[in-house]
Amino acid sequence: MGKNSQFGTLPGKKYFELFSSSAQFDREKKVFVNRRPNILKEMRKKAMSIPTFIEFFRPRKNRFPNYPLPEIKPDLNKFLEKSDDLKVIWFGHSSFLLNISGKIILVDPVFSKSASPIKFLMKRFQAPVLNLTELPAIDLILLSHDHYDHLDMDTIKYFAKTNVPFLCPLGVSSHLIGWGINQSRITELDWWQEQNFFDIQFISTPAQHFSGRDGLHDNATLWCSWVIKSSQHNIYFSGDSGYDTHFKEIGEKFGPFDIAFMETGQYNELWREVHMLPEEAAEAFFDLKAKKYFPIHWGMFRLSIHTWFEPVEKIHQYSLERNIPLITPKLGEIVEVNDAYKNKLWWKELI
Repeated sequence: MGKNSQFGTLPGKKYFELFSSSAQFDREKKVFVNRRPNILKEMRKKAMSIPTFIEFFRPRKNRFPNYPLPEIKPDLNKFLEKSDDLKVIWFGHSSFLLNISGKIILVDPVFSKSASPIKFLMKRFQAPVLNLTELPAIDLILLSHDHYDHLDMDTIKYFAKTNVPFLCPLGVSSHLIGWGINQSRITELDWWQEQNFFDIQFISTPAQHFSGRDGLHDNATLWCSWVIKSSQHNIYFSGDSGYDTHFKEIGEKFGPFDIAFMETGQYNELWREVHMLPEEAAEAFFDLKAKKYFPIHWGMFRLSIHTWFEPVEKIHQYSLERNIPLITPKLGEIVEVNDAYKNKLWWKELI
């Protein structure tokens, strides 16, 4: 483990004093836990089986797109123009770029060819619409947890050459430092803690998930969702999460939200404890008191057994049934979040 290890670096003894004050940390087992501490153990009893493993790797129609997904090379000058509207560029899965009040926030950036330490597994559908060298100057990198599809070693090591600050949940700094990020550039928060950067408030909020990169040391670091609040905008980013009471609690404390970036994909009934089913994600949207729904965690990696387009098809159907204003842009498309935005059902042309 360390600077050149995809597995990252586990938090050492110096972290335990920091962790010991966290209500999410089990001091006896030295791991972080969810509100329901045994939920992961119960999930693994039903999900970890040979039939599930075989089904995951069994060839099946439409697991991957037959054609490249449509993309738009974004005009970054337009993206950077001053505006009262929030601007977004989605790179697929949970990686996206925000222009909020003129500050550029990069969220869960994964620019590598796969979301796995084994490069021929979990390969992305297509190359990023922008490569790392084409990105505009980044003001902050925001991270939700340490799984490979959210925390990418090669991407982090690229930013080690810059002065960009990082904001992450407790313990994730151990990976970042191991990959060359100076500790002075990292702020890590527990649930309900907050930090201001350039007059924007960032609040670490609960999620129901887990962490770990080597399969042997799960939950040594914390996972979270985020509230991002400026004088003009109020944003929610779910990270990865199963459905639980925290959505309603977050909505009551910090809602209503102008937009919610919601995990929508890589789900299955067997692991719904850590990834919401579409109907649960729709319910969470209302719990949050959000005004617009931006589905993420789909459209770039196959990490479940559903078809590549099922997540967006299902949430689109729920959006019609429950009157949810949905935003589903093409890869790279610049979205200005306002009432003039016209949604497009671009995926239907590929199925």
